[in-house]
Amino acid sequence: MEYTSPGAEDLPGFFADLVRCETRLYNALNDRLRERHGIVTSQYEGLRYLRDHPGARVADLAAEFAIGVGATSKSVDRLERRGLAVRQPNPADRRSSLLALTADGARLVDSAERTVADGLAELVGGALDGPSLTAAVAAAARLRAALERAGAGTPTG
Repeated sequence: MEYTSPGAEDLPGFFADLVRCETRLYNALNDRLRERHGIVTSQYEGLRYLRDHPGARVADLAAEFAIGVGATSKSVDRLERRGLAVRQPNPADRRSSLLALTADGARLVDSAERTVADGLAELVGGALDGPSLTAAVAAAARLRAALERAGAGTPTG
């Protein structure tokens, strides 16, 4: 049975489509990243954020990914154990640490980025033509910005 997308006015169907697309893309990238680089999608995303935001704190990562600080700290612990990231003292706040990639972490995220880009080009680019992809990217960015401005879905702990 072939799936057909609901009408534009069907917001529950739209939500279902968003969630199922995210899950399938996430899982497909997870498989590729695990096989080729020994990491999973959440680790790639964390490493990429640390590369692009030097001196970030655990709280910054948690806010970016809308997950709890405790879960984020455990994720950073795993990156540290693998020698991909380090915590450094925060001179402005003794209660927090600044996060940095190690040389191995930087190399890994750079090579994993190609795997992710190729996977997304295949999975998304194969399904949407240029104008549709441009519109989808713009719509997702507008929706995310509105949700973040409203503080929607921000974890409480």
